Amino acid sequence: MLETTDALIAATLAFVGGHFLLSSRPVRPLLNARFGERGFRLVYSAVMVATLVWMLAAYRSAPFVPVWDPALVLGWVPLLVMPLASILLVAGLTSPNPTLVGGERFLDGAPGSPAVGILSITRHPFLWGTGLWALSHLLANGDLASMAMMSGIAVLSFGGMRHIDLRRESNLGASWGPMKLTTSVLPFAAALTGRTKVDWRGIGWWRPALGLVVYAALLHLHSGLIGVSPLPF
Repeated sequence: MLETTDALIAATLAFVGGHFLLSSRPVRPLLNARFGERGFRLVYSAVMVATLVWMLAAYRSAPFVPVWDPALVLGWVPLLVMPLASILLVAGLTSPNPTLVGGERFLDGAPGSPAVGILSITRHPFLWGTGLWALSHLLANGDLASMAMMSGIAVLSFGGMRHIDLRRESNLGASWGPMKLTTSVLPFAAALTGRTKVDWRGIGWWRPALGLVVYAALLHLHSGLIGVSPLPF
């Protein structure tokens, strides 16, 4: 089953659709009532991990079906974009963020502006990291399997930003106001419009450094994990 492109498409739909479905307003309250908030998060995490593993396994097993032939120069795009994406991923996972699963607690009684650290650049650093990863690889890969998986991750990343914002605003009401007013989805938009200042001190030096270490590790492990070299030469 894993050796077909259909399996990859099904796995990608399950992974992407599962995020939106399980966290949607009609479904999440029902699951919360059945399992409790903690139980819901456990179920949600288990489903997402399972579908992610399925999607990656299906991608590795999918046949190579060329759709278009990317120019050789486009092979450099992931190499140039992924350092930034890795830094955003690390910063997003290591910073208190109300947009993360269970992150609403970071708004409870927090004094001052919530636009601290990486949030002063964008309130969705992790999703920008995955989105840039997906888009850069879409440009560099013209096969059907890559296009299916990367398109799904791009939809989840950029659509997820809007989805999360709508849920937070609906569930948190006025508590979401300071976050919405002092941060932005688009990187640096809040700073450029004078709604906040970039908190370089809050970001620190170790998050970019760790992001570059992660990038180097991904570059080193790419051939073994994915089965193809990340280098365009």
